Amino acid sequence: MKVAIAYPPLESGRGVALLTQNRQFQWFSRPTYIFPVVPATAATMLKQAGHEVLFLDGIASGMGREEFNLRLREFAPDYVVVETKTPVVKRHWQWIAEEAPAGAKVIMVGDHVTALPEESVAKPNVHAVVCGGDWDFALKKFFAGDRHGGVYPLELAENLNEAPWIDRDLVNWKLYAYKNGNFRRTPGTYIMSGRDCWHGKCTFCSWTTLYPRYRTRDAKDVVDEIEMLAEKYGVKEVMDDSGSFPAGEWLETFCREMISRGLDKRLRIDCNMRFGRLKPEDYRLMRQAGFRLVLFGVESANQSTLDSYRKGITVKDVEDGCKWAHDAGLDVHLTFMFGHRDEGREEMENTVRLARKLLAKGWAKTLQCTMTIPYPGTPLFKSLQASGGLATEDWDEYDMRRAIIKTPRASEAEIKAAVRRVYGGFLQPGALWHRLTDVRNLFDLGFYWRGVRSLIGHLMDFKP
Repeated sequence: MKVAIAYPPLESGRGVALLTQNRQFQWFSRPTYIFPVVPATAATMLKQAGHEVLFLDGIASGMGREEFNLRLREFAPDYVVVETKTPVVKRHWQWIAEEAPAGAKVIMVGDHVTALPEESVAKPNVHAVVCGGDWDFALKKFFAGDRHGGVYPLELAENLNEAPWIDRDLVNWKLYAYKNGNFRRTPGTYIMSGRDCWHGKCTFCSWTTLYPRYRTRDAKDVVDEIEMLAEKYGVKEVMDDSGSFPAGEWLETFCREMISRGLDKRLRIDCNMRFGRLKPEDYRLMRQAGFRLVLFGVESANQSTLDSYRKGITVKDVEDGCKWAHDAGLDVHLTFMFGHRDEGREEMENTVRLARKLLAKGWAKTLQCTMTIPYPGTPLFKSLQASGGLATEDWDEYDMRRAIIKTPRASEAEIKAAVRRVYGGFLQPGALWHRLTDVRNLFDLGFYWRGVRSLIGHLMDFKP
């Protein structure tokens, strides 16, 4: 069987599509590419099962539509797998209907089609929808079975250790190794130790629909893979893209193993984490094990908003966690959301003040802001839809460029102005001082130069 896992080019005046392996879709003024762990695992599993596989990312490769379609036609696939997200699903439907290779059957995957599978399977030339986040395992099962059309319901893999290490050459890993704002040292790449978040209750997160139960790989197997990446590919930084990196005994085992093999001196590890779980000694152990960057979702500085989203944290947890991680020598990256239904100017200003304070103290090294988007399938979407709280259900508009939630106490212009004030926090004297004193070598200088360009890009993303 010939199978193509394909990302058609998405041409838009809004910017470059950040699609692969991304929890929240955005158009970026400055291109950034995230290595797609699950799609790459799917390609590897299908190849190992004896299928001929083409992994073709027209976005990261910078292909035009004509060249992309030609490459697909030359491969002559029996099946084409298309991962989609809400803001671009209509573009994908159009491409599938008008430009997919003749004779190929198209399978759609991703969080949007998991939430609304019947919507997509009814579109022209869509053969099947495979629901859930473990679609790498599901595709292997699909091609081993009768491969009939229709909707394949969510089914979670029981043992993530059964997934092979990714064939990085098959999926052109270098396309994603350099243009990524997380990496201080390149080349960098991504792995996933778990799927997806051990909290798994945030009402706005679309990946709770993909991974309703948290599972992890064996900690030593993850270290084995990291060691291979350093030795075979010369990787200098690894981002673990689990929604929340495993904590507790798993984390300690991982760290001790990294230290015992000397990997803490050979490369750096980045990960997503949650506030309220780790203690100062945990952050210190992570730093000893080679961790550099820890990413946290804050979303808001207002406790009522955090509670309504079932974040399970307090504002004090945010400040304590940032300080503890910083004091341990880790770089802290924060994400904030603006455009919450019950927040007005005062509440938004609370979040602006917290973000700028953390930057000025040096407790946060970097941050990013997004518009709050209620994706289909999430509890947030369902509650807003039921209460008339959605400004639109035109999926094209769910790309963080406009307010999707009706906010009676704040205009869209006010929301975007708050975002720009947060990004302006990088220009505070305290924040600038911390950046200047942090430069130790050419790696750091290059990293901060890329950061300046990213800052300009973010300001353009949220221009009036």
